[in-house]
Amino acid sequence: MNTIIETKDLKKYFQIGKNRIVHATDGLSVTIGENEIVGLVGESGSGKSTFGKTVVGLHDKTSGEVWYKGELTPAHFTPSDYKKYSTEMQMIFQDPYSSLNPRMTVLEIIGEGLYLQGGFTHADIKEKVADWLRRVGLQPDHMSRYCHEFSGGQRQRIGIARALVLNPKFVVCDEPISALDVSVQAQVVNLLGEFRDTLGISLLFIAHDLSMVRYVSDRIIVMYLGALVEIGKADDVFFHPLHPYTRLLIASNPEADPEYERKHAHVPIKGEIPSPINVPPGCRFAGRCPDVMEHCHRVTPEVIKKSDSQGVACLLYA
Repeated sequence: MNTIIETKDLKKYFQIGKNRIVHATDGLSVTIGENEIVGLVGESGSGKSTFGKTVVGLHDKTSGEVWYKGELTPAHFTPSDYKKYSTEMQMIFQDPYSSLNPRMTVLEIIGEGLYLQGGFTHADIKEKVADWLRRVGLQPDHMSRYCHEFSGGQRQRIGIARALVLNPKFVVCDEPISALDVSVQAQVVNLLGEFRDTLGISLLFIAHDLSMVRYVSDRIIVMYLGALVEIGKADDVFFHPLHPYTRLLIASNPEADPEYERKHAHVPIKGEIPSPINVPPGCRFAGRCPDVMEHCHRVTPEVIKKSDSQGVACLLYA
């Protein structure tokens, strides 16, 4: 499989005041193949969205590298870089309510990228927008409406059409289903899977729902406090997790079986995720880990390859 995205020790820090730094994404090195869906999971505050936005250039890189199809992308995107890479990389945002401009019609929202690229007449843009509205399950006559006239699921479909109208090869899906009803979530996920198969795009699918991530993804990356803790094929990570954090995440995932849920006691992950401003030394999960050892508080674990498809950053396997 050819690699479309590769990150090397990618870091994104945010300066707060003079002496406080938020370690949002701290040294991630991952690859995403062509026509592959990679799921990215972790608790809120683990740095998932920051990682996705840094990959596509919406955040400047603090350090590290992002390679797209073997080409090093800039640390800081200029307007010309955005124009160049907008036909290659796109993003579907989490909130379908705040990510669409309420003052713009659907035609203007979806067609804006085509207009900025240039080379398209108004008739061409209308034709392409109408085509993409059909492909996401809406009607061409919706293009004259404003986003407040649509439901959350319909707005997310508009966001998907906006991202895909330029025919990108890589799309970051930043929790595209978290604000939607369960029935609509399945429709959106199936829609994304269909576009992967028909358009040959690669997806970085960010979500909280592990069962949904397993369903849609080829591989899963687990993040904790800005760092990668486990990576592997979706079924391997879900059914045979190695890292204690991954095991606890999966154990806390509810089953769609009332009988099982009544008999099964969920064990919550103890404690709170530490502040990304004051990252503890050693393993970042040590303060909450049920299998913690004394040296876990001192030694930072590296990612260890446990099989051809699965790696883990944990001192239990050192």
